[in-house]
Amino acid sequence: MTSDAPRQPAAARYPRAAAGSRRAEPRRRATRPRPPLALAIPGVPALAFLVAPFVALVASAPGGEMTSLLDDGPAAEALWLSLRPASLSAVLCVVLGVPLAWLLAHDALPLPGLVRALVTMPMVLPPVVGGVALLALLGRRGLLGEHLDAWFGVQLPFTTAAVVVAQTFVALPFLVISVDAALRAVDPRLAQVAASLGGSRWYVFRRVTLPVVAPGVAAGAVLAFARALGEFGATITFAGNFPGVTRTMPVAIYLALERDRATAVALSLVLVAVSLVVLVALRSRWLGGLAGLAARGVEMAGAR
Repeated sequence: MTSDAPRQPAAARYPRAAAGSRRAEPRRRATRPRPPLALAIPGVPALAFLVAPFVALVASAPGGEMTSLLDDGPAAEALWLSLRPASLSAVLCVVLGVPLAWLLAHDALPLPGLVRALVTMPMVLPPVVGGVALLALLGRRGLLGEHLDAWFGVQLPFTTAAVVVAQTFVALPFLVISVDAALRAVDPRLAQVAASLGGSRWYVFRRVTLPVVAPGVAAGAVLAFARALGEFGATITFAGNFPGVTRTMPVAIYLALERDRATAVALSLVLVAVSLVVLVALRSRWLGGLAGLAARGVEMAGAR
């Protein structure tokens, strides 16, 4: 028996197979024009200028002594004193930086231009100036530190907590800028649709806006961690140089360079490797995949 109903195309009857065939097709990449020779001539030496020092650093590595140097007590201690405060600093940057970035992105603060300039100041000032400023605020005779000492007996400088504070001070702008840019790129209609479906402002931010800007938050957190890990000037000024307490890897590298160059090179290679992993992670696809959660947030706002 034959049916008079029109037959559906194969793509409609077998959607998975059609999708698989489309995925199997090679992607066409747009051909980019070759750069003019006038740009390539200075560009290649610039690349060599940036890469050559790292090549020289790898070439001067102590080889088989790397493991023994890193397992050494002071070196391993400095590595741990860098990783732990830097991780805590990255968490603090997320907790404090995301709300601040939201206020900046929505111009919710008076004099937004001046506030934005003040927020980015730690990025352009010498880190040692940041350390002096922290001492002026939180030192024993500082604007706030004097009262902390008198009322609560809290002395923050030259402690491990001071390392976290110094690292957070210099790393926070990196997260704020990343999240601010991500928030400004969000389509405002997403929040409007979710609000029209009954979602409160907090619910819309938590389930719609935040998933959309999650790649920016992740990128900013990774950058903040890398910046905190390599902080030197503000740390040594505000936290000092006490073995096992405040001597981080950058401080240990600076001291080791005067008496044990092999240890300085080994520690430097560790920081270079961590920074390279961080920058490669920023280019990975998982950072962009989180934006797909926005659609689910809108759906949940409507079902609420």
